[in-house]
Order: sequence, then structure tokens, then C-alpha cells
Amino acid sequence: MTTTTAPAPLTAGTGGTHSQVAELHAIRAQAMAGPSEQATAAQHAKGKLTARERIGLLLDEGSFQEVEQLRRHRATGFGLETRKPYTDGVITGWGTVEGRTVFVYAHDFRIFGGALGEAHATKIHKIMDMALAAGAPLVSLNDGAGARIQEGVSALAGYGGIFQRNTRASGVIPQISVILGPCAGGAAYSPALTDFVFMVRDTSQMFITGPDVVRAVTGEEITQNGLGGADVHAETSGVCHFAYDDEETCLAEVRYLLSMLPQNNREAPPAVRTADPASRRGEMLLDHVPADGSRPYDMTAVIGEIVDDGEYLEVHEHWARNIVCALARLDGQVVGIVANQPRTLAGVLDIHASEKAARFVQMCDAFNIPLVTLLDVPGFLPGVGQEHGGIIRHGAKLLYAYCSATVPRISLVLRKAYGGAYIVMDSQSIGADLTYAWPANEIAVMGAEGAAGVIFRRRIAEAADPEAMRQKLVKEYRAELMHPYYAAERGLVDDVIDPAATREVLIRSLAMLQRKHADLPSRKHGNPPQ
Repeated sequence: MTTTTAPAPLTAGTGGTHSQVAELHAIRAQAMAGPSEQATAAQHAKGKLTARERIGLLLDEGSFQEVEQLRRHRATGFGLETRKPYTDGVITGWGTVEGRTVFVYAHDFRIFGGALGEAHATKIHKIMDMALAAGAPLVSLNDGAGARIQEGVSALAGYGGIFQRNTRASGVIPQISVILGPCAGGAAYSPALTDFVFMVRDTSQMFITGPDVVRAVTGEEITQNGLGGADVHAETSGVCHFAYDDEETCLAEVRYLLSMLPQNNREAPPAVRTADPASRRGEMLLDHVPADGSRPYDMTAVIGEIVDDGEYLEVHEHWARNIVCALARLDGQVVGIVANQPRTLAGVLDIHASEKAARFVQMCDAFNIPLVTLLDVPGFLPGVGQEHGGIIRHGAKLLYAYCSATVPRISLVLRKAYGGAYIVMDSQSIGADLTYAWPANEIAVMGAEGAAGVIFRRRIAEAADPEAMRQKLVKEYRAELMHPYYAAERGLVDDVIDPAATREVLIRSLAMLQRKHADLPSRKHGNPPQ
């Protein structure tokens, strides 16, 4: 921890108004400078920026208004009475991002290692309350050593107050956690309660118990990054939504995400003007998607062809890659896109994909972001591990999220949509407002090969040439029950569209649904599957 000395106390000032103002400026300068040049150099030596440098990158230049800059702790004992730096190790306030108000708090690792004490927690509580009252996003820049041990249970109670406010603000204002250093123990639960988590490779870590405790309890040897680094949480645990190589890029992407989100749940996401015509045809889409349903392709290429200027922000890009969740714009309006990824596991739904998509759907619904679902799904992933891991329960999370969503919902079947996975991926039967399909679509209980094998098992077995009979029956089944217009003829698909017209059809449909209103039953809250 950084050692600091007690600054000169505030005095009444005896030299008149000018001297009082001069004293104020001197004290503010001391608070702005931090504990020492050595502490700042040590922070930079770790490849980390200071808290104020981070805030400067996050917010519009000159827009930051600090709150409680002169707050100091009141604790005594363990040498704390001689170490009372201004800010108490956390900088709080508000500013703007692209002209819109954003509240922020940033741990200052140079002071008490960013550890949370009573005064430190009180400052965070206040800025969280202000953000909720003002109806504006809250960004936390986390770089702290956990609870301040010298203050005992008071520090732990401070975390409880943060968690309560995170929960109260959930679905009301966007909450973004940026991990820029250690975030251990109880401190890790606040980011887990927020909407998005950003991390920086090599310099940020999150874990409940550190490597030393793991070694003592289990005998396992592991580094901090190996236990809770950015790539671990971005690829394995799913705790982290975005991971970047440096703080500058990370904070620039936080700004970009904020540009896609509304200020609160009572507003629509910000619209922008685009030079990309709504009527632009996507002639390349037929080249991106092979007609053969067994051949893989990259769904992100399809998304890039449809959305404005080919730009989108993929959420959880490195976790559960068999499904894609992204924020993008169509004709300047923000949309959330959920799409199967045939390039990974053939685009099947499994435990992690279901959890990832369910969380994303709930976030979009909470913040009035319309949903576009692109289907090319062969079903749920079979296997003992999936069944014993609770695929029924986890798959139900996605089903629950879609069924509960009241924002405009449009689904599009690109190629195939089989079984329960088709129902779960926002089919018309669970409330999609509009359902479209491309001409090569196959919507069925299962693929023709499997279906014919079940229905005609005996005929195939008794045939003189079982393989020839199987192929004949597969062809008949596909022609009778899986032709592209079967679902449309029964009203389960609103229209079969030209793939090149996908962008225009989606934009026109979203414009029609812009004023959609959904009445919900009166209840305290639902009981979603966990």
C-alpha cells in the first residue's frame, strides 16, 4: 500500500477572502495530484493509468465534475490517524460522453491500494444514488485491493451498500464495470451484478479467492492471470464481456458502447443519421450462406452485410461462440442481434450459448432495444455432459427471456431451424412480432435424415435395399414436410423473402413496430429458471 502523510487541515482562513480562495485552490491541487510522484510512477510502471487519467479518457474533455473531492476517512488506529489523504482512494463525479451525462467512480490504487473503507464506500453510495435519481448510466473503474482491513466490518458493510444499489439500478440505468487492476473477494460481486464487464489483458484480474488461498486449500499452483485474468473470464467463465490489450482501447470501446445505450429504461437508444441507404440490397448474402445445410459459414459476415456500414459491437465475442450477440444499427436505430453461428458447433444451442443469449435478450428488453434473431440452428447439443449440466434449465432461461420481452421482435430463418431450438430462438409461437424466412429454409421437428429414420424404421429394415429405401423416404419427407413454404402456408412464417432484400425488410418492419405496446400481467416479478 502507498504510504501517505496527513495533509494540512482546512482552516477558517485569516487573510480575507483572497487568502481563503488561495487556500482552497492549494488543497484542491493537493487532492488532484494524489499522494506522491513516486506513487504515480509506480502505477505507470505497471502499465496502468491513474484514476484521473482514466476518467479523462472516458469522458468528454473538460466535462468532469467531481463530488466529495475533499472527503477523508475518520478511522483511527493501525496508523490511519496519520494517513488521511483527500478522496480516500476513490474519485467520484459525473461528466458527459458524446454530450450525454454519465456518472463515474474510479478507484485510486495509489491511495491505500484502492482498498474500500467506510468513507470510500459512502462516496460510491452517493454517486450511485445520484446516477439512479438522474436517470443516467454509471461506469465504475475498478482498481482496488478489496476491503480495507484496518477498518474491519465497516468496510464489509460498505460493499453491501454497493450490491444493494447495483440490484436496485439493474434494468433502470445502464451499469458498466471496467476492471483495470485487481478486483478480488467481495469487490468482484459488484461487476457481476452490472450489465457489462470490460477487462484489460495482463493488468486486470477478478477472483473470489486468490492464488495463495487456492494453493493452500487445493494444492493447485496458478498465477493471478491464470486464475482470473481477462482472457480467462472472456473465454472460459463468461464473466467478462469485452477484453482488450490496453486501457486506452478499452475505455474508447466503453464510450462506443455508451453511444448505443439509452440513458435509462424510460428512453429509447440514441438514433443517428446514416448514409447507408435503407434500400441497399445485400447481393453478397447468397454467397455468404451455402445452400447445403451441413456446410458451415461465418454468421458475422451476414450481420455485417445487413447492418449500417457493416459496423456492430459483438458482446461476449470469445465465450459460447456458437451463438452471436451484437449491438448494431439499422437505418440509424439501435438493434440487438442474436444469431446462431454455424462456424462453431454447427450453431447448436448448449448451456453456455443459452445463458449468453438469455442475458443479452434481457438487457435489450430492459433498455428498449428491438431484437432481431437470425436462425440457422440444428437443435440443442446432445450429450451426457449437457443433460447432467442442466441444459433443460439453462435452455429455459433463453425461452423465458424471449417470452418476457416486450420490445419489437423479428426473427428470420436463414437456412434451417429444427426442434425445440427453433421454438426457443424467438419463433412466432412464443411471441415474435414478425417472422421471415429465406427461400432455402427448412423448419421442422428434426432433419429429414433423422425424421425418416424414426418414422419409417420398419419399412427401411424390411426393404430389399434398405439404403435405397432410406434415401427415397428421406426425399419424400423433405418434399412433404420440409419444403420452404410449408411453414408459410400454415401462418408460422409471415413471408418468405429475397435474401438480398433482408436489410430493407427488417428496417421497414422495425419502423412499423416502433410504437409497439405490450400489456403485462400484474405481478411482483416472475420466477425465471436459474
